[in-house]
Amino acid sequence: MASATNTLGELLTTLLDRRPFSRRPDDGRTIVELSHALLSEPTEVSGHQLAVATLGRYQELAPEEKSEFFTFLNDDLDINADAIAACARTYSMDRSSENYQALSAAAEPKRQELFRKLNQAPGATAELVAMRGELLPLLKDKPELARTDFDITHLLKSWFNRGFLVLRQITWDSPASVLEKIIAYEAVHEIRTWDDLRRRLHPADRRCFAFFHPAMPDDPLIFVEVALTKGVPDSIQNVLVDNRQPLLETEANTAVFYSISNCQAGLGGISFGNSLIKQVVQNLTAELPNLKTFVTLSPIPRLRRWLEKNVRVSAEEFEDAAHKFGAYYLLEAKKPDGLPFDPVARFHLGNGAMVHLVHPQADVSPNGISQSGGAMVNYLYDPAKIPQNIERYRLQNEVIATSQVKSLAKQVAKDLG
Repeated sequence: MASATNTLGELLTTLLDRRPFSRRPDDGRTIVELSHALLSEPTEVSGHQLAVATLGRYQELAPEEKSEFFTFLNDDLDINADAIAACARTYSMDRSSENYQALSAAAEPKRQELFRKLNQAPGATAELVAMRGELLPLLKDKPELARTDFDITHLLKSWFNRGFLVLRQITWDSPASVLEKIIAYEAVHEIRTWDDLRRRLHPADRRCFAFFHPAMPDDPLIFVEVALTKGVPDSIQNVLVDNRQPLLETEANTAVFYSISNCQAGLGGISFGNSLIKQVVQNLTAELPNLKTFVTLSPIPRLRRWLEKNVRVSAEEFEDAAHKFGAYYLLEAKKPDGLPFDPVARFHLGNGAMVHLVHPQADVSPNGISQSGGAMVNYLYDPAKIPQNIERYRLQNEVIATSQVKSLAKQVAKDLG
């Protein structure tokens, strides 16, 4: 089955490969004029040429001009609320297919159709992802642009749904262009050199898996690095230590997801991690039935900041018991909506994991010390319990944790009075 899946993935990649190319539009119209022309163009061939010209013009815009273009999309290509209301009234009185189509057409903003037509150009999917990446930072000062972001995100969620994603294992023999991107995109534990990357990919007890999209065949969307170990590791230093003796695959009983990195800023908010972890667990279980435990070794990125704001604890007290404060934080720190304050916890708990163990001095890098006093956490993925864990988390906002973690949190609560 795995072989058939890989074959299908390669076939999709071959058929749908749409690589970007350098564009220098020879059309003298502005991007607004080109956008209107593209929207009104009925033929596919001319629409393709206009899409190429419009994206080329966008690439030439200065940052402030791109901001103006997003304002044009937001205001000039918005929905007509009065037309929608009229169509809705008509449809409420006569629910014919014609009236339904009229209501649906009125409810769709023109910018969505523009994005679809832009996507006709070779390499356009990647460029639209990059376009959203440039839109997102503008939302802080121009929150009204969230309407445009909603529409492009709606399309990207459709274009990047799980059915189109291809899982590939990244190995030391993968193309250099892909390996370079793994180095560049690693967001948790920096890959400093090619030798460092080789230590994460080449030994028999190391794996790396990534999701790709056929329209972006050489650019990973998200990847996870996996260590095969005996038992649950208590520090990233032990996982990434130099000159260690690799385990034989058959000696390992635990798969450790120690780094998950999203690669495309323009796909922020479109979740691939849940599907990635589930697929990797399935693949590893099929390949190595001796694996019985699946855990993460995760950072606690906002621990120190939250404590400084919400709990009166000295730096010395924190450094001496960072893992205890980490357990307390993971169980007690909440957002106004009742969900965990910690973003990594929200991700894994939402996927059905539980807080398994919290370790002191688990990441003694400058970043690890500054974020969490060196504490790290294992989230346990127990396939037999994932469905009920998800239900308890979604219905009750319950942070499911082991008795060891709860005990540490209680000690801190007692000390804090």
